[in-house]
This record gives sequence, C-alpha cells and structure tokens, in this order.
Amino acid sequence: MQLGPVAKKLVGRWRCDLRCVMQSQLVSLPDLTNDDREAMYRLLAHHFKGVTPTTFAADLANKNWVLLIHDGVNQLQGFSTLRLYDVTVNGQTLSVVYSGDTIVAPAAWSSATLPRAWIQAINQLRRPNQRLFWLLISSGFRTYRLLPTFWQTFYPRYDQVTPEPMQELMDYLAQQQFGDAYDVGSGIVRFAHPQQLSTVLGTIPPERYSDPHIHFFEQVNPAHGQGDELVCLTEICAENLTAAGRRMWFGRSCTAA
Repeated sequence: MQLGPVAKKLVGRWRCDLRCVMQSQLVSLPDLTNDDREAMYRLLAHHFKGVTPTTFAADLANKNWVLLIHDGVNQLQGFSTLRLYDVTVNGQTLSVVYSGDTIVAPAAWSSATLPRAWIQAINQLRRPNQRLFWLLISSGFRTYRLLPTFWQTFYPRYDQVTPEPMQELMDYLAQQQFGDAYDVGSGIVRFAHPQQLSTVLGTIPPERYSDPHIHFFEQVNPAHGQGDELVCLTEICAENLTAAGRRMWFGRSCTAA
C-alpha cells in the first residue's frame, strides 16, 4: 500500500518521537547481557579513539553498576559505568562512586536523561548515614561542566583554591585508583593507552570559552584532546545540590535491573 504525503509525514514524526524519548535502566554488572556489552562497545568506539575490546572489558570489569540510556526504538544512546565502594580515611569510612566509561550520543544531547538517572541511581544505591563522594575524571569539557550544573561545591574549580583536606582526599583516591598514572602536581591522569574523544565531541567551540568553568578546564587540562583526564571530586548530598540538581534528585527513579 502506498502512503500519501500526510501519512508519510505522520510516520516520520512518530519515528522521530520514538528516537527522542529516552529511558534509563540501572543494571548490575552480572545482569548485563552480551548484547548490552556489544552495543556499549560500539557506541564508545564510535566516539573515542583508542578504544579496544580489551581496554573496554578491563574498565567494565572494575565496575559494579551500569546505567543504560535507550531511545524509544530501544537503540542505545548513552551509558555510564560505575564503581561504588567504601574506603577508610583517617578512621572514617566513606563511600565513593567512581565513574568509568561514559558517553552520550549527539542525538541525545538535548535530553537530561543520563544526568537525571545518574543522580537518582546514586541516591538509590548510597548507604544511609555515610558520606559519599564522586570521583570523576574528565577529558571532555561537557563532562566537567556537569559539576557546576548539578553541584554547588566541587573541585578543582576556577574561583576557589581546593581546600587542603579535599585535595588530600582527592590525591589519595586518585593514587589508589590510578597508581603511577596520576600526577599529583597537575591533578591529571595520563593513561599508557588513553582514549581520545573524537574531534566532534572533544573540540571546545569558540563561543563556549566565555564560560569560566570551560575556560578553566582548558587551562588546567590543556592536553585533554590527547586523552589527559582531570581528576575531580565532589560530595554527593542533598545540601550540595544546585537547583537543577535538586530537580534531578527528587525526580522519578530510574528502572533497576
């Protein structure tokens, strides 16, 4: 049967709407299917240089949770791998969430599904009455820009010197996680085989340099295009949320598998 112009337009709009509707799923590593793993690898390798099946598998094996973002036709549009663990510092037990491989396809940039699902997932998984910190490494300005969008206090930042206790915690966690790849002096992780963002995703548009956070990121991590990762830290608690963060925190929870 031949579709008329109006029917074709409606079908096209329906398909577009399906692709624009993003859904999140929190999956424990043992429950991650082979199809999920293959789709994650394809998406990451499409947008990063230097990704191999071996490096991808090694990063994933060190995590215990994965956030998957699918569109309305069940195509993977983004994901983030997470490692949630406890550490004892100066006699106090802290929880830490470390973000590993993370990517959002350009088609999903207009959606806040990943940051919303990420914040809600951590809120679900966190231990009650225990301080929780987010250890983040960033070779892309968009990832770093999540910090001031959702968190009031985070480090490093352009307008404050990192307090000594926070710097010591950041250095300790980074050395524990990355070993000799972490340079204490610069706060940068340089992997032996770095993953480099594609030119489309990694290049900072000229108009974005007016943002002081992005300008700072470029200054302290000038080789981000070669895969250098800036170590960042923030405390995850309701009191530290921005207005945008509170909307994410108190929104609808993501689906857990």
